[in-house]
Amino acid sequence: MALMITDECINCDVCEPECPNEAIYLGEKIYEINPDKCTECVGHFDEPQCVQVCPVACIPIHPEHIEDKPTLLQKYHRLQSGNK
Repeated sequence: MALMITDECINCDVCEPECPNEAIYLGEKIYEINPDKCTECVGHFDEPQCVQVCPVACIPIHPEHIEDKPTLLQKYHRLQSGNK
């Protein structure tokens, strides 16, 4: 499952540096998450780091990018191997 940032985002800048996959970037109005790079921190941490630091709790699971843990782990290995 990839995560997404909702429009409740206050652009506080705390989530972007926490992402080990560099999936978070500043979009046109708010921060956004690239679902092709988001592994929900599987392979890096036990919990998604952006969710842990977000002060307004605006980072839910993206309903259009539902993936199970084995799929996220495969994505993690692909990203680590440089096949982005």
